[in-house]
Amino acid sequence: MLSMEDGPGNKQTGLCKVPCAVLWIRASSDDTIRKMKNDFRKMEDEMDRLATNMAVITDFSARISATLQDRHERITKLAGVHALLRKLQFLFELPSRLTKCVELGAYGQAVRYQGRARAVLQQYQHLPSFRAIQDDCQVITARLAQQLRQRFREGGSGAPEQAECVELLLALGEPAEELCEEFLAHARGRLEEELRSLEAELGPSPPAPDVLEFTDHGGSGFVGGLCQVAAAYQDLFAAQGPAGAEKLAAFARELGSRYFALVERRLAQEQGGSDNSLLVRALDRFHRRLRAPGALLAAAGLAEAATEIVERVARERLGHHLQSLRAAFLGCLTDVRQALAAPRLAGKEGPGLAELLANVASSILSHIKASLASVHLFTAKEVSFSNKPYFRGEFCSQGVREGLIVGFIRSMCQTAQSFCDSPGEKGGATPPALLLLLSRLCLDYETATISYILTLTDEQFLVQDQSPVTPVSTLCAEARETARRLLTHYVKVQGLVISQMLRKSVETRDWLSTLEPRNVRAVMKRVVEDTTAIDVQVGLLYEEGVRKAQSSDSSKRTFSVYSSSRQQGRYAPSYTPSAPMDTNLLSNIQKLFSERIDVFSPVEFNKVSVLTGIIKISLKTLLECVRLRTFGRFGLQQVQVDCHFLQLYLWRFVADEELVHLLLDEVVASAALRCPDPVPMEPSVVEVICERG
Repeated sequence: MLSMEDGPGNKQTGLCKVPCAVLWIRASSDDTIRKMKNDFRKMEDEMDRLATNMAVITDFSARISATLQDRHERITKLAGVHALLRKLQFLFELPSRLTKCVELGAYGQAVRYQGRARAVLQQYQHLPSFRAIQDDCQVITARLAQQLRQRFREGGSGAPEQAECVELLLALGEPAEELCEEFLAHARGRLEEELRSLEAELGPSPPAPDVLEFTDHGGSGFVGGLCQVAAAYQDLFAAQGPAGAEKLAAFARELGSRYFALVERRLAQEQGGSDNSLLVRALDRFHRRLRAPGALLAAAGLAEAATEIVERVARERLGHHLQSLRAAFLGCLTDVRQALAAPRLAGKEGPGLAELLANVASSILSHIKASLASVHLFTAKEVSFSNKPYFRGEFCSQGVREGLIVGFIRSMCQTAQSFCDSPGEKGGATPPALLLLLSRLCLDYETATISYILTLTDEQFLVQDQSPVTPVSTLCAEARETARRLLTHYVKVQGLVISQMLRKSVETRDWLSTLEPRNVRAVMKRVVEDTTAIDVQVGLLYEEGVRKAQSSDSSKRTFSVYSSSRQQGRYAPSYTPSAPMDTNLLSNIQKLFSERIDVFSPVEFNKVSVLTGIIKISLKTLLECVRLRTFGRFGLQQVQVDCHFLQLYLWRFVADEELVHLLLDEVVASAALRCPDPVPMEPSVVEVICERG
């Protein structure tokens, strides 16, 4: 079959290979089964041998136990007798042991010996031998208790040693109530010594340590001692119950209040500084130190009292920073006054108003930011008391935002408004430039600064308090009203200055006997110069403003207002001797025009409105002064020349040039009414004099 060739016509080769493979698999299976049978047979033999050995061992063990049973009982009985003899030996040696321990100062060992033997001696005290041992032990124990009390009363050792003495005395059966009183009395002495040491540091003689060293001293000395006393008391006198706990709480409350008083005295010495970093660190350590006694003595309220002190110091610091901001603002105003006065004294030009305003604004803002950064230390995450409800709510909203920032802004507005007092009080000594600068400062606060400061405050101090706060719009409205009042007062002050010059120039002149005018009076030139200076001054801080459109003949009327057809129609017939003057008609016309002019109308925040208000006050004053005088022919002509000169220059400063024309027309008309010989000067001559002037 191996020699047969495979091919398409030969299919027997593949059929012969399959039976061979089957035969091989069957042979292998038979070998495996035969091997497994042999292995199981060996395992059965080994299990039989193991069972035989176990039976032999069990029998052997039973024979040994039966042999040793009697001996085991005798050994157990002898061991019990030996232990009893050792106990009896300990009892008979107890007096000598106690005496030796007392002589060596091993009081704890002596108390342990006494505790081990106390129950036995009490049980067998009816036996004479045990009675004698008990009597000797009681004598020794009494001497031991006396020495422990003496050691306890000396008070030279620390709190742990004294607590050990009390513990030993309690183990000896001493009265717990008496020991409790003595323990607190000795603890009071040690803690009062710490308080006296702290009080000595506050004395005037030695230099007081910084507040951080003071709180460290108090924390390690008094607070640490109080913690030791409280822990020892609770361990020793736990059996006293609520009465004992209340006694300890009253003890801690009394001494704690004295310690808090010393801490507050020391903290009060730090209220003058501007840096809060050292103070906050001291408060943090003070607060941390009182956590342990606060937990041990919850009924004493030490932790709550410490938190109240920290909150009180924080409120005082807010008040201090508010006063510092106020002082800084007043200092800025003083610097502005000096800067405004220095150029006049030295005869040279000083810094401009715009520069002074920028300096004041930046200085105030830097002080506000510094104050916010300083008080923000109280809310830092690493500070132990920053998670208290007060510092997460009321401190941020009512303390910092309302008390410090809003309070300062309102104080600044009130201080600025105080310069608006009537002349003769504060307002009389206030430089007009300062009024103008403060007005612009308040206006800038209304437009941008207040919103910026409050936003900065709200971002730094995340308020979690629902208490109502001042809206930004309310504060801005207050600042705008302050700016308006200051600017109005500036107009009145400057108008009063010019009015005083005009009033004196009218009242001190003899208008009946004056000479024929050849020049414009010097006071009128001064009025124009001062008005021009005011225009420049206001222009440094305020925008130009809106003017009414000029009339078609404004340029002509600027130089010849009293030669215009309107003026000739009003005054020429009256000034002609052959024509009678209708004074009633002229007076009614004047009254009609005067009623149309509101001299003290509201001032807007621009240069034109400010100058218009000043010129209205000045010309109205000139009009009222003219109405109180009597004029000769040349006096009337001098008024005519002066008014024409004023008209030439003042019209360009006001919002409506017609206002200047009306007021000056009234001045000339009033002078004409009070002139017995009202002969006006020729307009051409008036123009020549004014051009020459």
